[in-house]
Amino acid sequence: MHSEPDTKAQFPTAFDAILEKITTIDPIAYGPSRNYVDGAVSYLSPYISRGVISTKFVYHQLMERGFHPGPIMKFTQELAWRDYWQQFWIAKGDAINQDLKHKQAPVISMEISSALAAGNIGITAIDLAIQQLYTTGYIHNHLRMYLASIACNIAHNHWKTPAQWMYYHLLDADWASNALSWQWVAGANSNKKYYANQENINNFCYSNQTNTFLDVSYDAFENLQIPEVLIDTQILSLTTSLPEQKEIVINAALPTCIYNFYNLDPIWKKEESINRILLLEPSHFKQYPVSKKTIDFILDLSKNIPNIQIFVGEFDELISSYKLNTIYYKEHPLNNHYKGIEEPRDWMFDVKGYYPSFFAFWKKCKKEIIF
Repeated sequence: MHSEPDTKAQFPTAFDAILEKITTIDPIAYGPSRNYVDGAVSYLSPYISRGVISTKFVYHQLMERGFHPGPIMKFTQELAWRDYWQQFWIAKGDAINQDLKHKQAPVISMEISSALAAGNIGITAIDLAIQQLYTTGYIHNHLRMYLASIACNIAHNHWKTPAQWMYYHLLDADWASNALSWQWVAGANSNKKYYANQENINNFCYSNQTNTFLDVSYDAFENLQIPEVLIDTQILSLTTSLPEQKEIVINAALPTCIYNFYNLDPIWKKEESINRILLLEPSHFKQYPVSKKTIDFILDLSKNIPNIQIFVGEFDELISSYKLNTIYYKEHPLNNHYKGIEEPRDWMFDVKGYYPSFFAFWKKCKKEIIF
């Protein structure tokens, strides 16, 4: 069975190394291989989620490398999914924290199966993936779907707690794509639930396991009893340990750029003389907690931003504590309480607003692609 590379080798934090990763993407091979654990995936999601690079930037880099839009359409579509979830979040706001289109049913527990959280459900490929999530902060997208299906549709846990658990450990933690994907799998944001049986897992994970609780036909899923290993559940205690607040120095004559968990763009206003502050708000991480590994990752990424200073506190505290001149920040659904000049995200296409399905959104996006 194939395993994922270790974190530091797969997810370097120096900006030059990140740019180098973009040059090694094989967007043509991505299409047919993406669902396999050793498929030609880009491993760029942590940098896109953290706002180090944008979907538009990646797409334009591929165009500059001479790729024709047709053969890389699947890869482009996957980039567009990220923008779609963000547009969805902007439109729906906190509503994405609840069942959206349908009430998930049946739900036996609002917690998470203990064996799932421990990576000990007895399905080798899944248990390995959970351990790799803990050690690397990454898990293959197909395995995310497997996990969500087991938690929601086999164990009948409500999607939100296990979604928070996964988000907590992901270097590419993006609440919109995470929560809305979990809802899609659970049937709360789609018209049917997603299932995968052992044969499917064996195929895409190169395993050959049999006689597991997923070693059934797809017809059996609707009436499948909760496997004994998944019955015990637990409440998670997910907390974020932020750095200790230290005094920062502000030049009151200069404007200020506010960076945060979703914006660590090292080339934003790069040539301007400006105060640069990474704002880590305790209220944000109380609502959307992440692991120490993820915090360490963003602190390392922030080192790409010259003269960055870290402020641990609320936006209003920053304003009241320091005399800030003109304030710039980037568009994001969690920045609505910021005050200053909001700059738009670097969207891949000009398509904006809510669409009830990705494919309605994508249909509009495709019109902007020049073949």
